[in-house]
Amino acid sequence: MSALLVELLAWIAARPRTYRETMDAWRTSCPRMPVWEDATGAGLVEVVSRAGAGMEECEVRLTPAGRQALAADTGAPQRADD
Repeated sequence: MSALLVELLAWIAARPRTYRETMDAWRTSCPRMPVWEDATGAGLVEVVSRAGAGMEECEVRLTPAGRQALAADTGAPQRADD
């Protein structure tokens, strides 16, 4: 897993993030750095809607596969409460 992908997963895992916040920080038009697309395509992150909220306020979080990948790459223990 690339260092940039690990950084994205750790950033998302650090605290609750909105889709808007995530796109502001991680969206790129550079075809050589598609980290968001890589993470979503691999099923490592998910966008979860909130009742009454638009897309920009949806929650971005790690999937179980994303938590497992982050833990495997960083050696950090997984949280059992997610």
